[in-house]
Amino acid sequence: MSALLDIAWRDLRRAIGGGAFWLPLVFFLLVATLFPFAIGPDPQLLTRVGGGALWTAALLAALLPVDRLVAPDAEAGVLDQYAVRGISEEAVAAAKIGAHWLAFGPPLMLAALPASALLALDGHALLRLEAGLALGTPGLAALALTVSALVSGLRAGSALAGLLLLPLAVPMLIFGAGALTGPERGGLYLLGAASLLLVAIAPFAAGAAIRAGRS
Repeated sequence: MSALLDIAWRDLRRAIGGGAFWLPLVFFLLVATLFPFAIGPDPQLLTRVGGGALWTAALLAALLPVDRLVAPDAEAGVLDQYAVRGISEEAVAAAKIGAHWLAFGPPLMLAALPASALLALDGHALLRLEAGLALGTPGLAALALTVSALVSGLRAGSALAGLLLLPLAVPMLIFGAGALTGPERGGLYLLGAASLLLVAIAPFAAGAAIRAGRS
C-alpha cells in the first residue's frame, strides 16, 4: 500500500509542478469566461446551455495532460523499475488514476463555483453540477489514464489520444449534462454507474496496455 501511495504522490507532485495541475483549471475558467461572449448575455440562454458547456470544458480539461500520464515514465524506465520491485501494472495504473483525479477533479469542482456565476446557473443547478462532477470526474480520470497507456510510445500519441478519448467519453457528457435538467435523478444515477464501471475496468485495461508496451 505504501508503494502505491508513493506512486500516486509522485505523480501528483509532478502534475502540480509541471503545469498539468494549472492548465486544466485555467482552461476550464477560460471556457466559462469566454462562453457568454460567444452566445450573448441573455441569462435564460446561459442558464439553459451553461451546464453543458461546463461539462464539455471538464471533459477537455481531463484530456489536456493525457500525453504526460504514462509516456514519460515508460520512456524513463520507471515502469520497468516498478515491475522489478514486484508492483503489478494494474496497481500502478490504479495509483496513477487516483493521482490524475486529485490533480484535476477537486480543482474543477472548486472552479465550478465562479464558473456557475459567469454562466448564470442558479443554486439548484450548481448543486447538480457539483454532484455530477464528483461522480463523473473519477470516470474521466480512469478513461484518460487508459487512453494514455494505450497510446504510450506511439508517434503523434497526443492527437491519437484525443481521437480515442472523446468518443468514449460521450456517454459521460450526455449523462452529466442531462443531470442538470429536470427534477428526476436518472442522469446522476447513470453518470455514477458509468463512472464506477470505468474506474473498475481501467486499471486492468491500462495495466494490460503497459505490459504490452514493455514487450
